[in-house]
Amino acid sequence: MGHFSRCNPIRPRARSLHSEDGKRNTGGTSITAKPPIKRPKGNSSKWASKNRIGNKGNLRGLPMMTISEVDNWEISSFPGMKYGQYVDWEKIAPEAATRYRKILSSDHYELKAMGRTGFWSMPHTLRAKTYQHIIHSIESTSTAADLDTYHGLVRKLFGELQPSTHPFPKFMEDGEIPRYCLNKAGLNSVKKILICIDHNFPDLVSLLLHFSEDEAHCFHSICSLVTYTDPKKRYIDRTFLTSRASCMTFGDLANKYCRGIRKLIASSRQNLFEFYSDWILWILADLPFRYAIRVLDVYLMEGYKVLYRVALALLSFYKVSVSSRVAHVDDFRQDMKSFVQNVGRHSTIDALLQRAFSIQLPTHKELTFLFNANKNALIHKNIHNKSSYQAMDFQAFRSSVVTEKEMRVVWAWIPERFALFSPVQLFSTNIHGRSLFSFYSRVEGHDPTVLLLKTEDEEICGAFLSSDWAQKNCDEKGFKFFGTRECFVFTLRPGMERFQRTVLQISGMSDKCDSSHQKQTLSISSLLSTHVERPIGASQNQRYESASFCTMSTFNIMAGNDETLFTGGDDGHVLHLQVDLTAGSSEHCDTFESPPLCRGCFKIQSLEVWGIQHPLSVPPLLSQ
Repeated sequence: MGHFSRCNPIRPRARSLHSEDGKRNTGGTSITAKPPIKRPKGNSSKWASKNRIGNKGNLRGLPMMTISEVDNWEISSFPGMKYGQYVDWEKIAPEAATRYRKILSSDHYELKAMGRTGFWSMPHTLRAKTYQHIIHSIESTSTAADLDTYHGLVRKLFGELQPSTHPFPKFMEDGEIPRYCLNKAGLNSVKKILICIDHNFPDLVSLLLHFSEDEAHCFHSICSLVTYTDPKKRYIDRTFLTSRASCMTFGDLANKYCRGIRKLIASSRQNLFEFYSDWILWILADLPFRYAIRVLDVYLMEGYKVLYRVALALLSFYKVSVSSRVAHVDDFRQDMKSFVQNVGRHSTIDALLQRAFSIQLPTHKELTFLFNANKNALIHKNIHNKSSYQAMDFQAFRSSVVTEKEMRVVWAWIPERFALFSPVQLFSTNIHGRSLFSFYSRVEGHDPTVLLLKTEDEEICGAFLSSDWAQKNCDEKGFKFFGTRECFVFTLRPGMERFQRTVLQISGMSDKCDSSHQKQTLSISSLLSTHVERPIGASQNQRYESASFCTMSTFNIMAGNDETLFTGGDDGHVLHLQVDLTAGSSEHCDTFESPPLCRGCFKIQSLEVWGIQHPLSVPPLLSQ
């Protein structure tokens, strides 16, 4: 489960940390609504131990969460609870009752459409009943026994009608809980549910508690989401590994659909890992309540993919906002947080959702490929928790072509699963000489690779090439092109720009592919760039058939022989290098939708090829 660790200064939050309490109460006790209690100075530790239930051993130095007696048993101030016990609310609000009957009679696709348009957003009771209906329909290992389980845990952990203090769950690093519109009793209930479940985001618990009958039903709802095992849809990441893989997947999507934002962050030498680690918190921690519940409407119906959509929409709005003031941004992470908290200045919730669902994301199957490739890369690098992750260190980086800052930008452009690893130099004209023979002998057997080139006019360009140059050979008809849509080309000087097709639409190739070669060349990026909407009445299998994945082996990305080397082959070569690596040319190329990377014909001052420290040429999932 991803860690919840950031502070939101706008929305009220609860902190029950002893470190905070020490600032507010010199007695060193936890915050409660009761008047200060006088205690003997010499026996404070014994007094504190009596109020800790469910904890053993020395708790000194641990952040603690207090379940207070007053908060726990506060009577709800909701008017319907105090004054409505004799009222037939369906007669008071007949439209809501009519809408609820329509909800009960609707199928899954109709409910998805209703959720996107806010059909059940008002009144509060309609949304609450709808949530219970949706969650009840979720098939999982969680059953009604969760209600009894919860009551048993409450009695065991918190006792009867008395305050207790507990360590925070591990996933809550600094113990911050969103208040949203909860009163003290509701906030106290969130603490109890989080301690009992220990497998969830505090934000999701806080949101669902607004629409739950009681703590036990909220606990049951969260259990249903956590234990949901349908392979076609998921709700919650349960480990750091899956949470980080989701973060990397979002980074890859952002690289495709929000071009430019990575370059801004990398150029500022700020940490991309930390920036993208907050992506899910933009939605569940920083969005205003009225925005967050509309996202929750569609999240419950459609699952995790909705979070990708909304985060990408937020990032696209942020890109527009920050582009005019980038020179004044000292901390992109905090600036993005502030932007989301004040998103109402830039977009309505309807406009945000419209932007989110206008993004042509890959299918679930394609996203799963990418997610598993990223997860396997984390396992390959032995990253299983936050402490085992180390940010890429470019301080010792040395190159005759690019600066450390420029290499940061290039590394921010490449797919997340490769960017985990450090660059390693495979070939340099300054060291290994100027010949294609030397070039091939050094780089064959390595993929992916990054080619960097500096001209005598001080122009710098290059290419990210995901396939191994060992695949090069010629047939009777000429050069044999290979490569995947993961490849891209770029310029670094005089300006920084990346060129890569976002959407794959190459007609007339699907019938030319070789199925055996397809398995070797099919890549995550090729899946990313393919999106075909399911026609009305078409089956799920028909949709994947219509995607024509066999076209992946026919891209005109890379080609070469002993005499020459090409990159791009559709209506021009974006890079063409001669056998002695002293000169080359660049022209407009439809393969990448790119202009010439430098001035037509050029002379090469220096050329380098970089690989990654631990190559992952084919994600394990795709190689099976």
